[in-house]
Amino acid sequence: MAVLEVKNIAKSFGDTTVLKDISFNVEKGEVLAVIGPSGSGKSTLLRCVNQLEHVDSGIINVCGINMVKDQDGKAVYAPKNDLKQIRLKIGLVFQNFNLFPHFSVLRNITEAPMCVLKKSKEEAENTAMALLKKMGLEAKAGAYPCELSGGQQQRVSIARALALSPEVLFFDEPTSALDPELTGEILNVIKELAGEKMTMVIVTHEMAFARDVANRVIFMDGGVIVEQGTPDEVFGNSQNERTRQFLQRYNNR
Repeated sequence: MAVLEVKNIAKSFGDTTVLKDISFNVEKGEVLAVIGPSGSGKSTLLRCVNQLEHVDSGIINVCGINMVKDQDGKAVYAPKNDLKQIRLKIGLVFQNFNLFPHFSVLRNITEAPMCVLKKSKEEAENTAMALLKKMGLEAKAGAYPCELSGGQQQRVSIARALALSPEVLFFDEPTSALDPELTGEILNVIKELAGEKMTMVIVTHEMAFARDVANRVIFMDGGVIVEQGTPDEVFGNSQNERTRQFLQRYNNR
């Protein structure tokens, strides 16, 4: 079953086309890696699916709910209540953590379940502590973001996203703000989630990680999907010259 369906979406900022005729599906339990050079439209794509940007045209469906339909070449968004339901089914982990600096780790995780899902404080805290234990951060519940390493902050942001029990979890270059030693912490957490069949879409510059964890890979350049397929197809037997150029450094290691 497709958790996410994207068909022919386009997005421009002024006269600059950022996304052009983008189409793909994500099946339940699938891990999709989105790779490509900086400026290729990867992060904009994630922002559009997460309602942080509006597309100009195309179709987006999330968990069977229509988010955007195309009407005479123009994007028409669903009613507010439908968009709210979709937001509850999607989690997004930002590259720069985006934790509330004045909230403790525990409150960063419990705030949304209590305010949005109307969970009791006890239920929200029990869920949060279970997630912190999963992330190896149970002892940091009372700490503040400024007291954590970058890797710890990113693990808290993953726990915060998981606390809302999303159907699909998006990662926007989750290791780009981390030094190499901390990058491994986050990649291991994502690998564990993949092993649990969490549906994920990951924008990443970590090619070895993408090849190892993803079920399918999309290569973007210039706002279009140049190539997509299994990791073996894209990394080991790419059919497009632009894809081969991009992967040359990685494949020659």
